[in-house]
This record gives sequence, structure tokens and C-alpha cells, in this order.
Amino acid sequence: MKIRSLLSLFRSVRIKKFDKGELLINQGSTEKEVFFIRKGLVRSYYTNKKLEDITFQLYPEYNALVNIHALLFDEPSKFIYEAYEPTKAYIISYEALMELTSKNSDLLEMNRRFIGRKALKQVFQRVESFVCQSPEERYEKYVRDYPNIINRAPDKYIANVLGITPVSLSRIRNRISTKK
Repeated sequence: MKIRSLLSLFRSVRIKKFDKGELLINQGSTEKEVFFIRKGLVRSYYTNKKLEDITFQLYPEYNALVNIHALLFDEPSKFIYEAYEPTKAYIISYEALMELTSKNSDLLEMNRRFIGRKALKQVFQRVESFVCQSPEERYEKYVRDYPNIINRAPDKYIANVLGITPVSLSRIRNRISTKK
């Protein structure tokens, strides 16, 4: 990638620190910003009709997140994105990113690979895991893919992400530990 391309990108990015509990994206937001998590942990969740928070995803360091509802469907966000830990993120508006990438083939390819494909891959893999894997297999893959989250997030959040109850998560962990 050319130095000029990188400089253009860096000039458009802002850095923001979020305190634990601070919102990156609120439910109902139509903002189209791309966040790259440099440090910290972000939880996306929604509140159901019983007023229970259901965690959809946990985003640790070196992951990007975006208000996918606003970006792809021009709809308000159905999720809340909250810093679960003090978090540092690089932020760029999607509009600015598109403008930069339209003028630069190196940035266009990076955008396609990093933002578009990665987001779609995560969603597809998640859906696929619910169809093709047992809860135990989903847990084992999650631990492989995100080993440091297990000690950073409560079991109820991890269970939500895996589509199981906290009791099932405990049973899975017990089965796995007795196998070893």
C-alpha cells in the first residue's frame, strides 16, 4: 500500500476512548461509522420484551464493528454497542471511508477484504454454526477463536453468543474438563 494512501486514511480517522458502560452505538442510531477496537472489549446486545439483555456478540481487540442495520438496510440499529471494558477505538465515518477507497485501489481492496468480507464471514459463520455444530462444538470453536474473552466476560454473555443457557455452558465445560 502506498504511503500516500495510508496518510489519507489516517487523517480521516479519529481516536476515542470509551469508559466501561459507555455506548459506541445506541439502539435506534442511524450513524454509519466503522469502529476498529484497538484495546478493550465491546458487547453488542438488545433488550427483549421481558426487559432481558441478550448479548449478540463480543468484540475484543483488533476487531471491527459497524452499525450493520444502518449500513446495509438504512434502518436504525436494533442493537446497543457498549464498552464492557475501558476501550480505545479508531473511528471513521463510512462515507469518508467510501470516498477514500473510491479514489484509491489499494484502500478499496483493503476495505473489501477487511470490512465487507470480514463482517459477512462472521455473520455467515455464526448462522452456519447453529445449523451444523452442537453447542459443545460451538463452545470449543469460540474458545479457539477468542481465548482471552472467556476470562473477561461473564458466562451469561458467552452463553448468549453461543445460543445456550448459562447452565448448559457450565455442563459443557464440565464435560470437556472430564475428558482431559
